[in-house]
Amino acid sequence: MRNTLLAAALLGSTALLAASPAQAQVTVYCSALMDWCQLMANAFERQSGIKVTMTQKGSGETLAQIRAEASNPKGDIWWGGTGDPHLQMAEEGLSESYRSPNLEKLHVWAQNQAKQSNYRTVGIYAGALGFAYNTELLAKKKVAAPACWADLLKPAYKDEVQISNPASSGTAYTAIATLVQVMGEDKAFDYLKALHGQVNQYTRSGPAPARNTARGETMIGVMFMHDAVAEAVEGFPVAVQPPCEGTGYEIGSMSLIKGGRNLENAKKWYEFALTPEAQALAVQGKSYQVPSNPATPTPPKAPRLEQMKLINYDFAKYGTSAERKRLIARWEKDVASQPK
Repeated sequence: MRNTLLAAALLGSTALLAASPAQAQVTVYCSALMDWCQLMANAFERQSGIKVTMTQKGSGETLAQIRAEASNPKGDIWWGGTGDPHLQMAEEGLSESYRSPNLEKLHVWAQNQAKQSNYRTVGIYAGALGFAYNTELLAKKKVAAPACWADLLKPAYKDEVQISNPASSGTAYTAIATLVQVMGEDKAFDYLKALHGQVNQYTRSGPAPARNTARGETMIGVMFMHDAVAEAVEGFPVAVQPPCEGTGYEIGSMSLIKGGRNLENAKKWYEFALTPEAQALAVQGKSYQVPSNPATPTPPKAPRLEQMKLINYDFAKYGTSAERKRLIARWEKDVASQPK
């Protein structure tokens, strides 16, 4: 009798465990600043009860990871990072098509990002490319602040410029594509070769030149200006400047990973990320982009796109895999391989 009761108890507890559902989860690849990534994860977990597993990498590295995992996807959704790699992901069939019921509530540029990709990606924020400079270093060396792309070639800035590496950073690829559109391709690469002699480091991530400029490790950085604004808000002696000749911009994006194991939970993250409440977390995460939902207050210190000379950035062309691969290969051959 005792053995029978014990067996029945064990069977009952086993059945109870089998009936208990595993906690819902979602795996997010994040290409925004880590503070912002973590705030988003925490807020989503609180709201949904879904456990978030998150990794943070630059846009170029994340796209490479998604490609490598295509036959056995580990992630469910890619949130943040420059739009060009997201468009390349869509072109290569690595993302799921999904049309949010809240799409029409977003800025036109965010809607256009979705339409261009056949609803495989969507805009979540926008930010313009420009310079950051350390005001204390400039004053100490009695050097004027750069105002134009051409200024970065001045002798006073020799070994004082930082920009990220386009092979790992969507920011740097946007810079190359911008210069090609501003100057024409051959002149742009002549410029990049000349700039090579001014660069003290090609960083792995796009925001790194902002951090290094703010801390006096370099005089000038090239990056999306909102990354440097975040440093200025923290009290560092750094200011920003959009180039006078014209500049490009990013549409930071979000894409569902094709074959992800938690698609429905990823769609819940997708809808959450488009809400004003979620987008307002950017400022707490020390990020100062222009949010894609116009109901989200634009951070007061965010660089104003309407006050810059923005080019008509050709996302359709420069968001393709072939064009990205070709331009980066030319940069590696014609620029990075050259002696300094």
